[in-house]
This record gives sequence, C-alpha cells and structure tokens, in this order.
Amino acid sequence: MNESAAGAGPVPGFAGAAGHRPTGAAGVGHDASTASAADTPTDTLGDLRTALGDRLLTDADSLAAYAVDSSRAQPEGLPLAVVRATSTGDVSTALAWAHARGIRVSVRGAGTGLSGGAVAYAGGLVVSLEAMTRIIDIDVDNRLADVEAGVITADLDAAALAHGLFFPPDPASAQWSTIGGNIATNAGGLRCVAHGVTTDVVAALEVVLADGRVLRTGARTRKNTTGYDLASLFTGSEGTLGVITAATVRLKPVPPGQPRTFRASFDDIEDAGRAVTAIVSGPAAPEVLELIDARSVEIIEAFHPSGLPSPVAAMLVGQTVGLAAPETAEAIVEICRTHGAVETEISDSDSLLEARRLANPALTAQGLRVSCDVGVPVAQLATVFRGIGELAERHGRRIAVVAHAGDGNLHPTVEAGDTPDEYAAAELVIDDITRLALSLGGTISGEHGIGSVKRHELPWQQDAVALDVQRAIKAALDPRGILTPGRAI
Repeated sequence: MNESAAGAGPVPGFAGAAGHRPTGAAGVGHDASTASAADTPTDTLGDLRTALGDRLLTDADSLAAYAVDSSRAQPEGLPLAVVRATSTGDVSTALAWAHARGIRVSVRGAGTGLSGGAVAYAGGLVVSLEAMTRIIDIDVDNRLADVEAGVITADLDAAALAHGLFFPPDPASAQWSTIGGNIATNAGGLRCVAHGVTTDVVAALEVVLADGRVLRTGARTRKNTTGYDLASLFTGSEGTLGVITAATVRLKPVPPGQPRTFRASFDDIEDAGRAVTAIVSGPAAPEVLELIDARSVEIIEAFHPSGLPSPVAAMLVGQTVGLAAPETAEAIVEICRTHGAVETEISDSDSLLEARRLANPALTAQGLRVSCDVGVPVAQLATVFRGIGELAERHGRRIAVVAHAGDGNLHPTVEAGDTPDEYAAAELVIDDITRLALSLGGTISGEHGIGSVKRHELPWQQDAVALDVQRAIKAALDPRGILTPGRAI
C-alpha cells in the first residue's frame, strides 16, 4: 500500500469510507488562537449534534471529567463539548467542524498521559477515542493486528496471545493505556530493551487531518520505500498533526520455554547503574531490565504489599525469555554480583515485574506527581544517578527514581508538599534533572512526550532550525492551528 490520502483504497479492515466528507465542513471562522467559550456559544453546536447525536457530550460532569489527563497540568477552563467518537467518520466530522470555525481541539484516549497533552482548551472541543475499541483482525500469517485507536494495550496483547503472538511494546500502564495513545506519544515500556519502542511496530495508520480528510499511510509489507515515511511522522506527533483512529501493528511470536524473572539488590545505586551498563553491553540479553530505588520500593509496598524486599539503595528487576532463559538469568545475576549486588534472586513468577508496574499509581497515590521522563546513554547511568543524588542534597528534597534501566530511560519523582509554592520548587528540581540528562548526551523525554508540561524544555535539546522545520510541517498540515496548539512543538 502506498502513502495515500482520502480517496484511495482503505487499509484492509479499517473502518470508515475513503473520501468521506463530514457534515459542517463549510464556512470560515476566526483564528484558532482567539477561540474561547465566549466566541463559541453552545448554540453553535447544533449541526454537530445533528451529525453525532448522543456522541456529543455537553453536560457539566462530562466536560469536567474530560478536561484533565493523568498529568499535573491543569486545564485553562472547561471545553465547549466532548466528542465521544465511535468511528473514523465521527472524528472526521468533528475536525471539519472545528477547522471551519477555528476551534481548538484536544485529543485523548484513556486520559492516562503524563505530559499534559490531552488537557482541554477553554471553549475548545475534546475528541475522545476511548470508545473505538475494536480489534478488527489478528493476521497470524503476517503477524499483524488491525486495531482501532481506543483498544487497551493489554487487551491487544491478550488477543494476540491466543494465537501464540504478543504486542512487543509493554508500557507499565498497559492495563489502561490505549494503542492510539501509545502511537501518539511513541510510548516505550518494560520490553523496550529487547524490542524497541512503539514506532518500531507501526506498519500502517489511519489518520484524520485537521480539516477532516482521512489519510491512510504505511503498508502491510515488511519493506516499503514508497514516498515519505508518513507513518513515522505521525507516530509521536502527540495529536498536533492529525488524529490517529486506527493502526496496523506488528506482532511477534511468544518465545518458547518458561521465562525467568530476576532481582538484584544494591547498597549503592551507582553500582546498579554500572551493572546495567555491563549487562546491556554483554551477550546475556534480558527482555526486561528495570531499576527501582529504595524510596520507590517503600512506596510501592505501602500501596500494595507483596513482600518485596527493600534494598539499601536500589534493586534491578528483569526477565529473560526463550529456551535459554534460566542460563541467561544466571549470567545476568552473576554480572550484578560482580558489580556489587548484595542479594540476588531468580524466580519463575512475574510478581517482581507486577510490582514495577505499580510504581506510577503508587507514587501518584502518595501525591508524588512532580516527575519527569528523561533518557541518557546507558553508559551514563551511574553518572546520572550520582548527579540526581547531588541535586537531591542541593535542593533539600527527596527524589524517588524508577527506570527502564536497560534503555537508559529514567522517571525521577520529586517529593513536594501539596501547595503551589512546593510544586514550583519541585519543578525547578525537575528542570535541573533534565539539564543533567542533556549534559550527558541524553534527551528531555524518552517515552511520555512533551505535551504542555515539558514544552519549555524543547529549546534546551533542539536548535532553532529543528524547531522551524517541525513548525513548518505543523503549519502545512494544520494551517489554522486547531490541533493541540501550544503543545509538543
């Protein structure tokens, strides 16, 4: 399948008709940057309600519920309405309507984003994809799945497992995050050290552009060099270039044999960082390699007691797969012992990984919402852990750290009281952690995206030319600036 706009043939199995022109596409409104609730009274929703019926929500409870995501970002006000889309046609209708009137649009799946990308705009339109939950097809022979954007990650993994396959990206939020959200942020996860991030499994996309046109891009083949790689362009674009409504994603066969999980506890977090570097650069390849520091273990255990032993400084947890899983796990824990591990364990239980998955809800339940998502080269892990310790001492604040250690992606969280001044002080610590990561050749985000929370950091990593190029692409695809304006880029 070639890169193609609406009017060409659809991706097999995708919903919606090519060339669909939605209701409400005519007319010219004011510039999106000036849209507000006062400019867009509720009575202007008449034609949109006619087209969408009860899929258009305007009651106060719905507006409040859909105004926020799971980040610390706060909405500037309530949206005008929420479109709870059930098809690509619904999304197309909604965007054409908003485009014609210059009304700002925020896009959301399950609302689990941590960067503030799905927070509503005052007087804007929220397009929710959570009801688009069809797993259209599992193509076993080609190891592909056709899914709508609202499919929960774990549900796709379970459907694939019934055919001896699995969906490689494995975000810690897999039980509630959506495939569309994963693609929009180019999400990572626990298995990234072995299988890469979401972009590595995206084969084809269905995307609704800002003016309501439907774009289908990518291919079902393993190789495709036809035209620009638009599927990769939209992956990680955070709703700024179009709304992803469906996707064809690649699956992998479940490895044979019994997986093994392992744990190694350290009295020094820098030793743990050096152990990770040695593991990743060696022949014993884990499928999962995570780090949890002592403070995070304490919080997880308080949130969901499971008998997880508390280390002095940090623990590595991970998993090996395949017929050689036991031998690989033994080789990894031996590397950990060589680099200072004081206690190790190998098991055939997944309980250690389940504890890792609880880190974010556990931290959030403790009110620890001032966190960041930075990446460093794996060889710099020991240095970044030392630097974070120095920042904690300098600022007089405890910092909890969990990490996808195998790929150098860290999630430090700064403890702060529940007041504006405390949050502001914690944000300064987060900025310092981000600068530290950049000084080590790292990045300001490894998987959560930029959204609104990290947008001020973009110029720290990307120069003026890179930013200009991205804004030019944005302007070409969204000339009225209605899609997630003022976020990501």
